[in-house]
Amino acid sequence: MKCLLIASESAEILFHWTDQEFQQNVQEKYRSSQEEGEGLPAFEDIISTLFAPIIISCGTMVYRQGDSYTSFTTENNHIYVLCQFDECLYIAVNGDGEEKEDDLRRKLYVMRKITEVMFGMVTLSGSLLRKELRPQDTEQRVRLWKHLQSLLDTYNYLRENDQSFLVEAVERLIHPTLCEQCIEFLERRLVQQINSSSQVERAGEEVLHTFILVHTKLLAFYSSRTASTLNTSDLLTLIIMAQNMYPSNVELDEPSPEDAESTSGSGPESFYTPEPSPSSRDSSSSAEQPARGSTPVFEFVDPDIQMAEDSLHTLEISPPDPSTPRRVFLELKDGQLPMVPHSMYCLPLWPGITLVLLTKVPNIQLTRSVYSFLEDFTKLEKCLNEGQAGSGAARGQLNMHNTRSKLDKFIRDLGPNELQCVQLLNVWTEFKNRAFTRGGSGFNKDLIPLCKSMKTQLCSLYRQRFLTESGSADGPRCLSPALQERAQTMVQEKLMDWKDFLLVKSKRNITMVSYLEEFPGLVHFIWVDRSSGQIIAPSLSITERTTSELGKGPVAHYIKSKVWGLVRTTRQYLRKGYSTVTLRDGDFYFCYFLWFENENGYRLEAGDIPILPDDSLPIGMLGYDYYRKLLRYYGKNHQGEAVKCYELLTVHLGVIPTEIILQHCRQLASKLWEPSRNPLL
Repeated sequence: MKCLLIASESAEILFHWTDQEFQQNVQEKYRSSQEEGEGLPAFEDIISTLFAPIIISCGTMVYRQGDSYTSFTTENNHIYVLCQFDECLYIAVNGDGEEKEDDLRRKLYVMRKITEVMFGMVTLSGSLLRKELRPQDTEQRVRLWKHLQSLLDTYNYLRENDQSFLVEAVERLIHPTLCEQCIEFLERRLVQQINSSSQVERAGEEVLHTFILVHTKLLAFYSSRTASTLNTSDLLTLIIMAQNMYPSNVELDEPSPEDAESTSGSGPESFYTPEPSPSSRDSSSSAEQPARGSTPVFEFVDPDIQMAEDSLHTLEISPPDPSTPRRVFLELKDGQLPMVPHSMYCLPLWPGITLVLLTKVPNIQLTRSVYSFLEDFTKLEKCLNEGQAGSGAARGQLNMHNTRSKLDKFIRDLGPNELQCVQLLNVWTEFKNRAFTRGGSGFNKDLIPLCKSMKTQLCSLYRQRFLTESGSADGPRCLSPALQERAQTMVQEKLMDWKDFLLVKSKRNITMVSYLEEFPGLVHFIWVDRSSGQIIAPSLSITERTTSELGKGPVAHYIKSKVWGLVRTTRQYLRKGYSTVTLRDGDFYFCYFLWFENENGYRLEAGDIPILPDDSLPIGMLGYDYYRKLLRYYGKNHQGEAVKCYELLTVHLGVIPTEIILQHCRQLASKLWEPSRNPLL
């Protein structure tokens, strides 16, 4: 019983995702209220009718009281969570008890992050985002919605099955020698060859970042010297997109026992299990997870049923073309310049192993200018809304005088021939006539509508240049297919002898075998470097054909559920200002620690962690980077010093004395900190 939707201020549904149970439940309730013989309307119309009162009441409260509700629970225990992002309302619902309020809020922020990466600054304008999410062509809209729904399904799957998405940090394959070789290969061979190719082959693009994924784990990551750091939030989102394009079927991708034996040279950390006989579940697993790599098939529908979104799901969607890049919008300079356009190339090497290229597109300077102007008009609009006078108005006026000369030059450089430039010029001329001329109204609330219009026109220009295919005279530009194929072949040749080892290593990246002698009684741990967004944790992959050291029966699933529950519990305590948590649960003892160090590994004095309300932003790094804010907050008292933030979660057997457990935690944190075990990005 799950649902997520995006709605406009006018209560129009811009996107929705529901599971089968929610859809059936809603349709049955609607059918019972229909007159006999009357057919059901399109499911989108039912959803719109169902949520319209909530959307309208939320908008009314914002308009009348300047405040609104963020969540509520109905009499039948359905949880509704609402988040207002700019001009759109995001709503998540759960009716089966599997998700709590924090889970739903996290899902909304992840959905918001996905739309930002896909549409960039267009998300700042409700009217323009509507054009992207609800294109006039019905088939195009269905295709887009299916893509977004599939991305959400992929995220849900990874959050429930992958530790890196549980704690929202990136996991690297621990093999320093191979990692270094691959990074050197990406730098000196792959990137250099692509960027030194002819302008015709590159279409003016330049590779800034490239990385190799084995399932969801990073084998190697390289950024060119001219590139800004790729933050963890963007990297996790790109991994979701790559997994959505080429889903990892862990059971099918697993090599044969002979391949596993050939990887025994990986050292004492490796732990392998012989491949069992195929089970009946293998044939049914695809039915349980239709969104993980399966392709919808054509079905015949009743001609009497209205052809709309809920019946157009029968259209078969073609698999992605690797040579066609996806436009993605990423942050630069630690968030100072968000939503900068890049092209993302996802090149499959083998099942489960993917090469990703991120290239800089031409005319990137336009993004910097548009974002700067958007900030100026947003600040002015806020100043006018608050009714500031005196010095506040004077400062706003002074800023706009500086903006005036820059924007005049910006519009002149664009050229007067494009329709979008003409519309921008017309709105800007009207703004100047009212704000700067003697006969105008000056800087008062009458300018607020024009501030909004200016922001819309700037976002529309951005949309035309970076999202609309007709934005360039010669259509979309990208790396030539031949150049992409050469890059793909080069990496395949480099990793040919390693591919089977990598597939096994991704499921046996770190095992508890090498830790049990030193830390007896330790069942599991998760160590996270929040400064770099990296995680180290023993494997917890539990499938029908594979097993972990915990086995693959009830005990393994029980431990996994406890680890997932521990992460949720520690987030609740962290929100209340606690950086240390110890819990005894039956036969197990759980510990959680958050601490700060300088770059030399010296532990800094513990400070107060900000206390947050229950409906605050989610704690994590994907939908919202809580730890970036926490580091800035803590770093105020350590000016001129690089501050690092770490987390450690441990699960011990309850029979181990408490003092031994705490000693293990100190030693384990020190052991995992060693740079030799933690290759840098």
